[in-house]
Amino acid sequence: MKLSEYNRKRDFKKTAEPKGKVKKPGKELHFVVQKHDASRLHYDYRLEIDGVLVSWAVPKGPSADTKVKRLAMHVEDHPMDYIDFEGTIPKGQYGGGTVMVWDTGTFLAEGSDDPVESEKILKKC
Repeated sequence: MKLSEYNRKRDFKKTAEPKGKVKKPGKELHFVVQKHDASRLHYDYRLEIDGVLVSWAVPKGPSADTKVKRLAMHVEDHPMDYIDFEGTIPKGQYGGGTVMVWDTGTFLAEGSDDPVESEKILKKC
């Protein structure tokens, strides 16, 4: 189950986060970067792959300088409905703190002009 870990970590009676459901892919691949002020301020980077948002936490946030490297830690997949989630996760809940959408859009893998091909390329990584 792609979203079993996501669902296991959350009490949906206490958080407004969307419940984990896999969605059918559309004609484009989407991404979101969310600013997440939890126990520590960080950014969450999420790419649509196979009907979920494959996710990474970036503790130091993005940099405009392409020479600066940033650690990105893979975390559990999130449901596609999380792409526009903003709000406050209650204190004491997993990820408790404020989430805001910082950037969103569509993407293709480098060297590809097709979403299906892009997903295949990214699944090999």
